[in-house]
Amino acid sequence: MSDYDNAIFRLATAQEAEPEDYTGEDGLLYCGSCHKPKEAYFPEGKTLFGRDRHPKECDCQRKRREMLEAADREQKHREEVERLKRILWGSVGTGKSYFAGCIANALMEKEVSVCMTNFALILNDLAASYKDRNEYISRLCSFPLLILDDFGMERDTEYGLEQVYNVVDSRYRSGKPLIVTTNLTLEELQNPEDTAHARIYDRLTEMCCPVCIMGENFRKAKAQAKMERLKMLLNRKESL
Repeated sequence: MSDYDNAIFRLATAQEAEPEDYTGEDGLLYCGSCHKPKEAYFPEGKTLFGRDRHPKECDCQRKRREMLEAADREQKHREEVERLKRILWGSVGTGKSYFAGCIANALMEKEVSVCMTNFALILNDLAASYKDRNEYISRLCSFPLLILDDFGMERDTEYGLEQVYNVVDSRYRSGKPLIVTTNLTLEELQNPEDTAHARIYDRLTEMCCPVCIMGENFRKAKAQAKMERLKMLLNRKESL
């Protein structure tokens, strides 16, 4: 915007004087709180709509505007984090991993780093790096978005459950968003079979909003389509 355009905007959005405001010796309106001018003269005797001055932010108005803008940014940030913090659950083959992958691709196109992995790989990596487990988990939790795919399919050993909890708890403490896909039902997540699973599930349900992915098993549908195509080819061959 040019200075002229800014002046028009300020005139259009000008606020009325507060009761404590006053007129200074220079003829301008001053804020009764911070004692800074709430008006400014146009340069070189110019006028606009018959006025020789335009509104100007005093320190109080500037601080209020900056606070409102910061609150708006924080609200948008919270909404985005809420959108990303979710557990995707549903039957096998309903597209949970595909949906999570789409989110990851969309973010990476905006140069946001995403790690999409599963606990089978994580547990293998932890077993291979015994001395650097804490560093490995810290690095895993440093990504702006972490996606844990096929949760619940990992080995149910005491060691495995402990490491799963360590990863989930570390992500919780990082305050960063997490997406989890699982074939477990919401009832299973809410009613764990033992204390070890309860610790993990409680953390997950505290961090994430459950989202059910409905639909038919697309893998079955693909297999059925291939079978039908094979039957059609075989019938055609027999008729020749």
